[in-house]
This record gives sequence, C-alpha cells and structure tokens, in this order.
Amino acid sequence: QVRLVESGGGLVQPGGSLRLSCVASGMTGDWLAMSWYRQAPGKERELVVSSNRNITNYVDSVKGRFTFSADNAKNTWYLQMNDLKSDDTGVYLCKVFDFFGTHEGQGTQVTVAS
Repeated sequence: QVRLVESGGGLVQPGGSLRLSCVASGMTGDWLAMSWYRQAPGKERELVVSSNRNITNYVDSVKGRFTFSADNAKNTWYLQMNDLKSDDTGVYLCKVFDFFGTHEGQGTQVTVAS
C-alpha cells in the first residue's frame, strides 16, 4: 500500500521561503504524474503544480516563486516556495498517480503571516 507523507510546512513571514517534501513509501513502480494542491480555509482545493515527469505546470499565482522537483530514486517530491504571500496560506497536499492508482497524503500546514 502506498503512503504519502508531506512535511516542511510551518509559519513564515511574507517574503519568506519554505521547502515542502512529499515522501512515498510502498511504491513498486514509477510515478506517472504528481501534483501539489492547497486547501485554504473557506476556499476550494486549488491545484498548485502538476507534473507528468516531462512537463510541469504551475498555477499563475505561483509562477516564478514556486519550483517543483523530484528525486525519483527516493520517491520524494519537493515544492520550493519562495517569496511567500499571505494568499499562499493553506494545507498543502501531494497526490501521486502510478499504474496502481492515485495516492494522496494528509497534508502539511503552511501559514504566511507577519
């Protein structure tokens, strides 16, 4: 059974940076697609970034500030977040799609406040 665990969230001031990690255990094959979502209080879940190993797409609001990367050998994905803004506040969740289905983590809280 695949399990995803996110980490790296926390409280940061506007303009600060965080690096989120999503670690998968139990994977027996390659990942096909990976996404980071965020859920802010009172708002719908928003797709922040998605990647199919070749192409990575970012929501407009994070372009130039967030960077997705993957360490395939470690089944770990990262989201480097720079120049954070209050609107970036939310629970960030990772979702991975492989040949066996879609897997989602529990999320890590990111709070951007002064």
